[in-house]
Amino acid sequence: MPLSIRLAVNGEPRDVVLDDPRATLLDVLRDRIGLTGSKKGCDRGQCGACTVLVDGRRINSCLALAVSLDGAEVTTIEGLAQGEDLHPVQQAFIEHDGFQCGYCTPGQIMSAVGLIGEGGAADPEHVREGMSGNICRCAAYPGIAAAVADAQRRMAGQKG
Repeated sequence: MPLSIRLAVNGEPRDVVLDDPRATLLDVLRDRIGLTGSKKGCDRGQCGACTVLVDGRRINSCLALAVSLDGAEVTTIEGLAQGEDLHPVQQAFIEHDGFQCGYCTPGQIMSAVGLIGEGGAADPEHVREGMSGNICRCAAYPGIAAAVADAQRRMAGQKG
C-alpha cells in the first residue's frame, strides 16, 4: 500500500508517494525528486558520499527511511548556493583544492556545513574527527581540512 510523505527539500515542499516503505531518503532524492548531487557510494553508511542535512543535522541519507522523515526539512548540495553565490564551504573547497575526482565532494561539503553548524570545527583535530565519516579515496584530506577551517572562519565572521 503506497504511503504519502511531505518533505521540504531545499526550501521547496515536495509530496512524495512511496510504493515501498523501505525506500531510503537517498533513493527518494535521486530517483523520485531528481536531485543527483548526493551520491550512492557504499549504500551502508560507511563512506559519507550521501550526506545531507535533515532539520539542520547531517545524516547518511542511504540509512534513513524516507517514511520516517515525513515533515522534515532536507538540504542537499543543490540547495546550498544562493543563485550564483556559492556557499562559503563550497567556495573554500575550490580555493583549497578540497577535491580531486569530485565523487565524494557533495557529501564532504554537506558534512562540513553540518559540522560547522554543530560548532565542531574549532580546530584541526576537531575537523579531522568530525569529518572522519566521510571517505575520500583520492586522499584530498589536507585540502578538505583546510577548506573546512577556512569556511568556519568565514562563517564566524559573517555572524559577528
